[in-house]
Amino acid sequence: MHAVRQIFIAAVGPSPGCGSLSGNPIHHIRSMGYTALFLLCANPVFAQDLDCTDPVTQVEMTGCASLAADAADQELNDVWKLAVKAAQDRDTLDPGYEPSGESILRRAQRSWISFRDQACSAEATLARGGTIASQLFLICLERLTRHRTNDLRLFAMTN
Repeated sequence: MHAVRQIFIAAVGPSPGCGSLSGNPIHHIRSMGYTALFLLCANPVFAQDLDCTDPVTQVEMTGCASLAADAADQELNDVWKLAVKAAQDRDTLDPGYEPSGESILRRAQRSWISFRDQACSAEATLARGGTIASQLFLICLERLTRHRTNDLRLFAMTN
């Protein structure tokens, strides 16, 4: 339930990390579904009971979107480690270049996180004030995170 917690935290304050939300880009969430988000955050048993093959209620759909975003975030973090290692290996083979490949990669990732958060906030405005806005944000988060994971995987594999 990492993503739901982060959305809740993002409305209150920033949350650092490789694939986590940075800054406070989703102000519109303040007016949406806090009750649903709080219930999802506060009840880990609920997350285990979700049947995401056929979610029916908005809370279930948002919960399933959160689980999918969490899975995408975990995969991103795993692949991120490979990408950083690849950058470090390249830096070792080609010393003396400034900025280092690792430094460039880290700056790019921070920029991507900011882009992702803003892009998903924009997509969620399609349902601004509605209960589906959180779900739209999470679906976008999953989609963009999976795309970035593929980019990082390619970076890690390329010599």
